[in-house]
Amino acid sequence: MDIVIATKKHNKYAAIICDTIAESAKVRGTGIAKRTPEYIMTKLENQNAVIALDGDKFAGFCYIEAWDHGRFVANSGLIVHPDYRSLGLAKKIKKVIFDYSKKKFPDAKMFGITTGLAVLKINYELGYKPVTFSELTTDDAFWKGCQTCKNYDILTRTERKMCLCTGMLYDPNDKKVKEESEQKHPYNKRVLQRLKNIKESVFLKNKNK
Repeated sequence: MDIVIATKKHNKYAAIICDTIAESAKVRGTGIAKRTPEYIMTKLENQNAVIALDGDKFAGFCYIEAWDHGRFVANSGLIVHPDYRSLGLAKKIKKVIFDYSKKKFPDAKMFGITTGLAVLKINYELGYKPVTFSELTTDDAFWKGCQTCKNYDILTRTERKMCLCTGMLYDPNDKKVKEESEQKHPYNKRVLQRLKNIKESVFLKNKNK
């Protein structure tokens, strides 16, 4: 299995990447921003992505997005093909894209929003901390990308203050975050699962009224 920085030669995988992301969201029943093959190709051609390959077979993917003129960076579209799940590949891909992002954007704050507990766990172990949306990018282009998510009405209803997703942030200039990350505090899945359940109960109940 090779996890490499993607380039234009990997454009042939753009369609299967989009299909895998869409199918994963459908199976989980979660909201997700849709991607097009053309958009994925821009990430490949600008070397703002990593791809996992088993020979010539697609296994996994993740890409970089920069916002607020490079002040914020997000690692988005993390996906593993069904044939390669439960092997720890997502964690390996995330580590590669995380290290690559720090090298390419050394002063940027890295953030993400997700409903997936597996992604939350991976981010937490890399040093990300749960934060309110107010600590994330204010770039309208980023939030516009949420329009294709089925939960977008919740985001607009709360004036972009919260949604079913949990916001997470890694600040390379925050000494306290670095120290806490090095101490490797145990990840508490129950706490984040309870937070997720509470938000779903509140927002989905209001939505159905």
